Amino acid sequence: MVRPVEKTNKFEALKDILSAFKNYHLFMTLGWQDVATRYRRSRVGAFWLTINMIVMITVLGAVFGTLFKVPIEQFLPNLTIGIIVWGFITGLINEGCLGFISAQDTILQVRMPLFTHLLRVVWRNMIITAHNLLILPILFIVFSKPISLISVLSLLGFILLVINLCWMMLVFSIICTRFRDLTQIIQNAMQVLFYATPIIWSVEMLQERFALAFLNFNPFYHLLSIVREPLLGFLPSLTNWIVAISMAMIGWVFAILFFNRYRKRVPYWL
Repeated sequence: MVRPVEKTNKFEALKDILSAFKNYHLFMTLGWQDVATRYRRSRVGAFWLTINMIVMITVLGAVFGTLFKVPIEQFLPNLTIGIIVWGFITGLINEGCLGFISAQDTILQVRMPLFTHLLRVVWRNMIITAHNLLILPILFIVFSKPISLISVLSLLGFILLVINLCWMMLVFSIICTRFRDLTQIIQNAMQVLFYATPIIWSVEMLQERFALAFLNFNPFYHLLSIVREPLLGFLPSLTNWIVAISMAMIGWVFAILFFNRYRKRVPYWL
């Protein structure tokens, strides 16, 4: 028996993505409900995550600030922004791998753009990150750290960060739906990358040229830099911007082609 050739419209993936953005009220409502459901009947609510992060930053700042012998007013803001941004990155990557799997019942019963389920993850993590960002004004006031006009670039950097994370989520979610074990591999890889990315330590600590050159091959270093450096009053390097923009352009072209090819198979893999 000859299997019929599956016809795929080359614009189906793009239409799915655009339709998900057009119905923005859908993923925003679902994402908000996820946060509300998680912390239902809790008086503190999502601020428990903020409290946990404050405790973690305080402990890490005290321990590693002493080990590295770096002034606390210089080390703690760098560490705080790094951990907040990294928490956002890992939240999107790890939850994005399960984006389609966790929405299995909805995908099989309700007809809606598949990309909506990933935007739901993005919005949910944005809400959580917004709670954590309340730490920064307090930190800047305590250490009398001024905010310059350069800080505006951090918003552009954050937009580029989200754009890059969205195509990564799209690719990983499709692959992890087909190969479930890959989710654990990606989560373990993100834990390793935490130590390979200048979050606890700084780039200035690297003395060897080989180590500096190797760091440039870490995409999350560039994505972290374009968000953190402006908030600290520094300009990200031209390399940081070039890598982030290039990743966004190349990554989205690949992601759309990949999504277009396997989009119709996702429900069958669930």
